[in-house]
Amino acid sequence: MKPLARCLALLAALVCAHTALAQSYPNKPIRMIVPFTAGGPTDVIARIVAQKISEAWGQQVVTENQPGAGGNIGVVAAAKAAPDGYTVLAVSTGFLVNPSMYARVGYDPVKDFAPITLVASSPNVMFVNPEVPAKTLKELIDLIKANPGKYSFSQPATGSTPHLAGELFKQRYAPDLVTVPFPGAAPAVSATLGGHTPIGFTALPPALNNIKEGKLRGLALLATKRSPFLPDLPTNAEAGVADLESDTLTGMVAPASTPREIIDKWRSEIAKIVATPDVKQRLETLGFAPVADTPEQFGERIKIEIARWGKVVRDAHIRAD
Repeated sequence: MKPLARCLALLAALVCAHTALAQSYPNKPIRMIVPFTAGGPTDVIARIVAQKISEAWGQQVVTENQPGAGGNIGVVAAAKAAPDGYTVLAVSTGFLVNPSMYARVGYDPVKDFAPITLVASSPNVMFVNPEVPAKTLKELIDLIKANPGKYSFSQPATGSTPHLAGELFKQRYAPDLVTVPFPGAAPAVSATLGGHTPIGFTALPPALNNIKEGKLRGLALLATKRSPFLPDLPTNAEAGVADLESDTLTGMVAPASTPREIIDKWRSEIAKIVATPDVKQRLETLGFAPVADTPEQFGERIKIEIARWGKVVRDAHIRAD
């Protein structure tokens, strides 16, 4: 019985140690790395979370912008940080796509990180200039096929999910469609407004007002359900074209081997934060909906997105270096 008693004592000691860790954490400031410049959606959402957690835990969560190489510089810095809960990383879809686009990124999104939660997501949208004669997604496919090389689509950044959704559409339905990259969503939307690139793919927020005002014709929301912001705009499946769903994600991860008690503490607090009316409203202003799924769910989503978009990147021969 002595070995059994020793095992039970050890187990009890581990449980007590883990409980003590969760209760004592944090006891110093926390660094939240954002691998982009200030002002973008990932940065804004990260700062909302950082502010609320600072208030809840009584320890400052310092937002640290580390842009460069499509976000890879900041991600690598986070991967190399100690797995003690005092460094977390705000990620977007580039975190999932970059390993397929770059010859070397310096990190593995699955092996080097522990998922915390998908904080929020925003669907992508497909739209056209009102002068384009196609009124539906299927009509647009027929139009492109009947006019090879004539039509092009704008996208906000190479490797972004709007860009890859456009490439997926092109691969499956419109091989003669021309891809035109822009340095951001605003110029991509402007190009379609002006008719220079008559078709556009962006996240919903940059195109929302122009679609509402009729300056752009929305053809499909690339999501499984309609948006309350554009209730009359059909999803791509409702428009008769399956498997184009894509969205822009903002999530939180920590260095691999960060204690599960700390991961759970972060996830629990973020779930409370995004459920509050003021934060929900701020997210909706950005065009995002709160998610706050579990670490396991977010981890599975990461794997699915890597596989899906990696195939699109390889088939389109997209390289970022």
